[in-house]
Amino acid sequence: MKRFGFTVLILAFGVYLAGCGKKQENPDALLQEPISLEALSTTSSGEQVKAAEVKPAEQAAVSSATELKTAEAKPQAKLEPLPPQGPYKPAVTEIQSALKNAGFYTGNIDGKMGPMTKKAIESFQKANNLKVDGKVGPKTWAALSKHLTPAAGQ
Repeated sequence: MKRFGFTVLILAFGVYLAGCGKKQENPDALLQEPISLEALSTTSSGEQVKAAEVKPAEQAAVSSATELKTAEAKPQAKLEPLPPQGPYKPAVTEIQSALKNAGFYTGNIDGKMGPMTKKAIESFQKANNLKVDGKVGPKTWAALSKHLTPAAGQ
């Protein structure tokens, strides 16, 4: 009797494993094409079902599939990048141009933060009663940005 029960258990386990190995074709295939209510109202044998017999869950599936199809058809708006958080951080070329226009920088505008640029920043900060640290923070840039475009007549 134990041997028979064990054999049945092994067979049941084998059937279970065989069922797990089957792969569904495409579970999302049903949502790819919208189905009309008329198509839902027809059974597999071709009989017509009254509209009142269609379950609300089926109607929701049809409407969500239709919404999905229309959402895919609409072109998506191009997303614009967000503005940077915090104060504006000027490029080195902007800093060098403003320092040159203010008369503190005599080198080439090359976009490199070298020792000449740093010394010019420190001189500008000292002349404008700012904290002399050689860095262009919000306060230094507020004073320096006024010199970004050369004054008319220079």
